[in-house]
Amino acid sequence: MQKLSLICGIDEAGRGPLAGPVCAAAVILGKGFPAELLNDSKKLPEEKREELKKLIFEKAPAWGIGWASHEEIDRINILQASLLAMKRAFTELVKKGGIPLDEIGVIVDGINIPDINFPCKALIKADSYIPEVMAASILAKTARDSYMKEMSLLYPQYGYEKHKGYPTKTHRQLILKYGDSPIQRKSFKVKPL
Repeated sequence: MQKLSLICGIDEAGRGPLAGPVCAAAVILGKGFPAELLNDSKKLPEEKREELKKLIFEKAPAWGIGWASHEEIDRINILQASLLAMKRAFTELVKKGGIPLDEIGVIVDGINIPDINFPCKALIKADSYIPEVMAASILAKTARDSYMKEMSLLYPQYGYEKHKGYPTKTHRQLILKYGDSPIQRKSFKVKPL
């Protein structure tokens, strides 16, 4: 059996929001990447995440981003949609080519693994200690945040640029005031204020 010499980290962003898609990223960093700069995206300020995103795009030999829409979340549930976004991110990474596929082992943050035909392991809090998963966490978070900022231009009354669709008190107040937005996850219940 071929030795697995490349780690592909996979993580998602956006499981908890009341609106918008869930986004996942898959990243292989390879040798020489300054992994000491990375951290879990939730522990980094926005400006630092943006800097690191550029570094990952520039220096990582392979990466991919995948999405599952709010309609897919409503249809198949958030867990299955997250796994689907992960599978799409990994498929995107593989499509880009240039990496020896028989050397890839996949590490996913959490307890579930996507339906991919590669050696795959789920590790809780992997985004805190596996550099490739940290990098995937950063790409998924920055991609989703960027998408939600774009949605705030289309639906300014919901304030998506501030809370990114997460169930903050302000967001819940705006839903009660304006009703569901066109990107609302209808299967998610809005808790009373």
